[in-house]
Amino acid sequence: MPRPSVREQLVDAAMECFHQRGFNGTGIQDIARTAGVPKGSVYNHFENKEALAAEVMDRYAVSRKLEMLQDEGLAPVPRLRAHFQYLAADLERFSYERGCMFGNFGTELSNQSDMMRGEVDSRLDLWTSAVTEVLDQAREAGTLTTPLTPGQLGRFLVNAWEGAVLRAKVTRNRAPLDGFFDVFDSLLA
Repeated sequence: MPRPSVREQLVDAAMECFHQRGFNGTGIQDIARTAGVPKGSVYNHFENKEALAAEVMDRYAVSRKLEMLQDEGLAPVPRLRAHFQYLAADLERFSYERGCMFGNFGTELSNQSDMMRGEVDSRLDLWTSAVTEVLDQAREAGTLTTPLTPGQLGRFLVNAWEGAVLRAKVTRNRAPLDGFFDVFDSLLA
């Protein structure tokens, strides 16, 4: 049986540690211990903790299931709602304690690291573009009737989601997400 990749173990461990304790609350030794490897292994695979965090964000972005937004088996608005419902279910799985890694890193690191601020911003931009593309499809199908452009609405939805997730993390309940879905339904009904 092939041995697991140490690099993959480190990314998995870092994702877990960063999500539980944040970037600043997680040391390289914490990541190595969680991965079950010597501390030096981290530096064999990553230049520094920021480089490891950037790879973690790539992995986290995949876990957000952006490909759901491209599944034309559902009409655009139900597809977009299903995407946000998937994200809500993931938050609920962890009792709303973890929040969104993009939002967590953005609030924690935007004043500390230009590199990390840029990494978070680029991933939020990619997500916003994917949401906007679905809204463009809804406009073409005649189901998006708001006077807002798909771009304006896409930015609003991603920003509102991130705010709702932060609030759910604080309150440790679903009410902020339900508020998001109430506005989503009124804007996109």
